[in-house]
Amino acid sequence: MRVTILFFAIFLLFTTLVLRLGIVQIIHGDDYKREVERTEDIEVSSGMPRGRMYDRYGRVVVDNVALDSITFTREQNTTTDDMLKLARKLSEMIKVSTDKIRERDKKDYWLLTHEKAAKKKITKEDDKQFKAGEIDDMDIYHRQLDRITKEELNSLSNKDLQVLAIFREMNSATILTPQPIKNKNVTRDEVAEVSEHLSSLPGIDVIADWERMYPFDKTLRTVLGNVSKPGQGIPADKLDYYLSRDYSRNDRVGTSYIEAQYEDMLKGQKEKVKKVTDRSGNVVDSEVVSTGQPGNDLVLTIDMGLQTAVDKIVTDEMMKKRNFIMDRAFVVMMNPNTGEILAMSGKQFVKDNGKTELQDYALGTFTSAYVSGSVVKGATVLTGYQTGALHMGDVKYDTPIKIKGTQVKKSWKNMGSISDLQALKQSSNVYMFRTAMDIAGANYRPGAPLNVDPKTFDTMRRSYNAFGLGVPTGIDLPNEATGYVGHDLGPGKLLDFSIGQFDTYTPLQLVQYVSTIANGGKRIQPHIMREIRESSHDSKESGAVLESNNPKVLNTLDMKKSWIERVQKGFEMVMQQPGGTGYNAFHSAPYKMAGKTGTAQTMYAGPDKSINKRFGPSDIMNLSMIGYAPADNPEIAISVVVPWAYVGSSGHSMNLDIARKAMGKYFELKKSRTDNQ
Repeated sequence: MRVTILFFAIFLLFTTLVLRLGIVQIIHGDDYKREVERTEDIEVSSGMPRGRMYDRYGRVVVDNVALDSITFTREQNTTTDDMLKLARKLSEMIKVSTDKIRERDKKDYWLLTHEKAAKKKITKEDDKQFKAGEIDDMDIYHRQLDRITKEELNSLSNKDLQVLAIFREMNSATILTPQPIKNKNVTRDEVAEVSEHLSSLPGIDVIADWERMYPFDKTLRTVLGNVSKPGQGIPADKLDYYLSRDYSRNDRVGTSYIEAQYEDMLKGQKEKVKKVTDRSGNVVDSEVVSTGQPGNDLVLTIDMGLQTAVDKIVTDEMMKKRNFIMDRAFVVMMNPNTGEILAMSGKQFVKDNGKTELQDYALGTFTSAYVSGSVVKGATVLTGYQTGALHMGDVKYDTPIKIKGTQVKKSWKNMGSISDLQALKQSSNVYMFRTAMDIAGANYRPGAPLNVDPKTFDTMRRSYNAFGLGVPTGIDLPNEATGYVGHDLGPGKLLDFSIGQFDTYTPLQLVQYVSTIANGGKRIQPHIMREIRESSHDSKESGAVLESNNPKVLNTLDMKKSWIERVQKGFEMVMQQPGGTGYNAFHSAPYKMAGKTGTAQTMYAGPDKSINKRFGPSDIMNLSMIGYAPADNPEIAISVVVPWAYVGSSGHSMNLDIARKAMGKYFELKKSRTDNQ
């Protein structure tokens, strides 16, 4: 009985197995066969629009505008012939630009579409060398290319060029990744025509694309930066960097300044789709792995109302005072307590197609450096206090300095006996010369040689560095310049250094320097990013704050509070007391200004190299100005630099004219906002 039961159980098991095999092979056989033939899962990503940029008051500075884009997605089994046939079909429906077509593209296309004529380009000698293994397929191909005549290339019609332009884009497509064929100036008729025939255009699709839009036009454009163009993808020099961070080759990325600096925040989260292909490479299924999200929004510290006003002020002043040598001017306005940059303006005359245009050069505020002159005298006085070479209230006699082997050095006038405050107020060069000599421990005798310890340069530079002069400011933008450091360590050069006529500084370094004095000795890191926010579908609404850029103190001056207050007093006298070098410009202002003016004799370093042959460095003048207001409770700091302002010992006061109007606009806008609250 037990054996019978066992055999019966085995019989049932075999019967069940046979039935199951029948179901698998006969009923579901085709389904399982298709599943077996699925050989590869490929994950494909598609980009999302970049985040917007806003100014500090919520005005859109950089936005995205929607575009229709006609794309081609290349499958694994797509052949060159397939793409050529598809390009011919598509050329009947859309019109594309042929500007990108190169001569090599035309030759490749000619060989592809003239097979018989292409074979005739191969000689018997070529065949002989090929069979002997002396040359390979590529050598044969290049010989064919070289033998195509101009007449043969010129035989390509406009219709051929349209096909070639489309084929060229298709041929550069990455497997299963949409490649733009046309995404600018796509007409409604083209969208309708292509959409209607999608079933007969394998791989072609019409999708929504975007490009950057600038509501304030060219304002701050050089600082906002650029994004790579559709079809351009990742720049070659950064390809490895981005590919290692899950980018695709044709992804659009920030290529300069803010767009590049905050790429990780602005780029968005790509939609990822898993595509399943069969053995032939055909897509048989797709599944969304993760949905995409637009990039986060960037809130800038910039006040675009102030920025546009300052741009206009600089433009108007440059046009009004234009001469053969002055070609640029810069302004930086910053909160001295937080480091927030409210405006950074730069303008430059540039020749373009024979015409001279005034273009945005805001990036020059931190990428270019100039000899700035007397504005550094506050740092010289404080260095004197710090080293013990100078004491508050010290009186020095302002008369020309005569060192053997060095040109006579003097102030713009003989001032007689003056104190440290009067030296700042009237901008005495000699007071600074004598302070520098005292720091060096040098024994000055008129007409005799002057021995100066070269280490004094290091002492003074380290002190200047603490204010932000000659070192990176730490701004959250790439390519910041630190300026030129003079290498001649002669005694005359030390005196030049003490009045700002040796090393060079950027306009941004100057505003950080005066801010350090204004706020009582803290060097604050300047920044242009205020907040990172979640993307908002409506440009008029803001998303949640993800990150805020709080004030960062880079260092604190190792100086007594009374010393800094002494220089603050001197800066106030410059602007508020008769005889001060800034008095005429600011004494009547409705706010109390403090600061320092500067002029510097310098070499010309602009585009016209012949100027230095016509004029010496003592003839060419840079103008500068630094300041802050209100003097007793600073909330805004400013630096103005006008390189190569004029030739000769006297000229215009463009530095002061710009500063007065820019500061006035700041307080005007502040009052307007207060009145409207």
